[in-house]
Amino acid sequence: MAISYEWDVSNVDYYPEYDGQNKVIFNVHWRLNGVDSEVDAEGNPYSAGVYGSVGLDVSDLSGFINYDSVTVSDVQGWVESALGADQVQEYKDNIDGQIAELKNPSVVHGVIGS
Repeated sequence: MAISYEWDVSNVDYYPEYDGQNKVIFNVHWRLNGVDSEVDAEGNPYSAGVYGSVGLDVSDLSGFINYDSVTVSDVQGWVESALGADQVQEYKDNIDGQIAELKNPSVVHGVIGS
């Protein structure tokens, strides 16, 4: 089982003007997806994800990046930093658990008489 993780951090909230700067990103709506290298009976990879939002510290804008110059990589770094390494690992562990449950369900639904 090899799970690869990918962030989607493209949705942000920003202040039109804040502390002398324009379009200051202060919140990111993120999603972390995991895709397993193993596939199910139909040939589809097992996958799962978690999502949330995180506020960014805008109290010091000395390293401000103009909105039009912000990259996905910049935002991913901000999100991971704001969440912290332990929380990011918990999310990855959660995804791993979801995928393990898909592969080997602990509960299965059945219909009698069909």
